[in-house]
Amino acid sequence: MKRTPLYEEHLRLGGKMVEFAGWEMPVQYSGVIAEHQNVRERVGLFDVSHMGEIWVTGPEAERALEYLTCNRVSALYDGKAQYSALLNDAGGVIDDIIVYRFSQERFLLCVNASNAEQDFEWLVSRNPTSASIANASAEYGQIAVQGPKALELLAPLVRGVDLMALKAFHCIETELLNTKVIIARTGYTGEDGVEIFVKTERTVDLWRLLLEHGAPYGVMPCGLGARDSLRLEAALPLHGHELAPDISALESGLGWIVKFDKGDFIGKAALQQQKEQGLKRKLIGFVLTEAGIARQGDTLALPDGGAEVGLVTSGTKTPTVQKALGMALVATQYASPDTKLACVVRGRTISAVVVPLPFYKRVQR
Repeated sequence: MKRTPLYEEHLRLGGKMVEFAGWEMPVQYSGVIAEHQNVRERVGLFDVSHMGEIWVTGPEAERALEYLTCNRVSALYDGKAQYSALLNDAGGVIDDIIVYRFSQERFLLCVNASNAEQDFEWLVSRNPTSASIANASAEYGQIAVQGPKALELLAPLVRGVDLMALKAFHCIETELLNTKVIIARTGYTGEDGVEIFVKTERTVDLWRLLLEHGAPYGVMPCGLGARDSLRLEAALPLHGHELAPDISALESGLGWIVKFDKGDFIGKAALQQQKEQGLKRKLIGFVLTEAGIARQGDTLALPDGGAEVGLVTSGTKTPTVQKALGMALVATQYASPDTKLACVVRGRTISAVVVPLPFYKRVQR
């Protein structure tokens, strides 16, 4: 398995290591519930160095990305970030990504860990322009600082920049620890915070600085377990669960980032046809109304032993909402809120009801 620059730090802090997307990563330190709650109430640090970084540069960089991604890259300006996706010709999701623009000729893509090499090869093979595409994943570590005290912790460490003025889904290039970093006000927890891209060889120094300086703010190192429960409460999709090559961008709830009124892009024709014909299935949220916990792969059916109507993509009982909940792909006619369904968990039928997403919205402080 691959290891991030922080592997030894995780062991030193008592992290319980597991395999994730080919990487040896901490699933928890003090416990999933404690870490989850700390991010909601104070601030948590996540090692996300396993994520991939791909630079797209040159005079035709913007035109290349307009075709290679489904969102409107031309709407970006310097320092703006955008949630987007790479689609296949059938409109299925190869990966969900974030696009950062630093100039009209310089864009950074942050891609999922398990897909970094595959995404890079896909981008190169489908690039319709002379834009340069470079996989820089090995050059960067990445640390996510998430929670209501995230900016309060980080701002004093970044000199010459008013970090508090950095807007959501914006990014800056600056210096931290006398080394160049990229700080983006993005995240995957439903809370405020930033993600810091730092050179691989300085990742440990930054991690230790954030832990030391963050002590008065109640900082906690957090693992994949809390990351998953946090993102599920915020209804943020996860590749391999809600997103997959055989699930279209419209089915998985990404219609808001599919810009049909821009020029041609990969998957456009298939998605237009699907939109015209109507979706056969949709992503929904549900809550169990009886004791039990739903997991990925469990089925949803009509009550009282009725026909199967969908499949659970993610599920657990989460610490903030304190309900057994999940997301699922279901036949469109059963996707409306308040629809009563049944979840089949290990042969046992548990009552469930469709609810609006997200399950949790950040408290504005």
